[in-house]
Amino acid sequence: MSGSGPFQDKMSLRVEQLSLSRGERLLARDLSFEVQAGSYVEIRGGNGTGKTTLLRAIGGYFRPREGRIVFEGVEEPSLALHYVGHLNGLKGGASVRSHLRYWAGLFGVVGEEENALQRLGLRAQADLPARVLSQGQSRRLALTRLVLAPRLLWLLDEPAAGLDAQGKAMLADLISAHCSAGGIALAAVHEPIGPTPTRVLTVGA
Repeated sequence: MSGSGPFQDKMSLRVEQLSLSRGERLLARDLSFEVQAGSYVEIRGGNGTGKTTLLRAIGGYFRPREGRIVFEGVEEPSLALHYVGHLNGLKGGASVRSHLRYWAGLFGVVGEEENALQRLGLRAQADLPARVLSQGQSRRLALTRLVLAPRLLWLLDEPAAGLDAQGKAMLADLISAHCSAGGIALAAVHEPIGPTPTRVLTVGA
């Protein structure tokens, strides 16, 4: 698959009467929606309303209280998605390039590191350790995973956090290109981040 062209496989996602809770606190109740290939969905709501929990449930990292999540068009959903949380998950002593090499090995891709550096605007910082990066550069580095190993479904938790105007425009272009190629992007946001969403989903019990 290539991030610059149509995906060969098409995925759709269906959420049926999903209820989410943290401990005894109910976060969302009877949540149902469908997402087709090529869609960009913004998930909105206040702090603690369940935006992150919903993304984690779709990604298979959190067990819903009730309901089910159905993927169509893929045999193994966990291998067809990227989850980028609100924390960047970087090792301070490792260089930008070392992070990409590690992720390339993890995802089973070869030779895409330079392309990812170019698309995320990090070529000049490639040999710097992550600890000296600015907040925006750190976020860009975390986002390189999206283009390093293209996958059909992007689950993004506050992906624009720490990005300046240029970085936000870059992120918007990445999302637009991904969806134009037949991918799906779901982003938990506090405010719009650029692309016109196919749908806006508000969560909270």
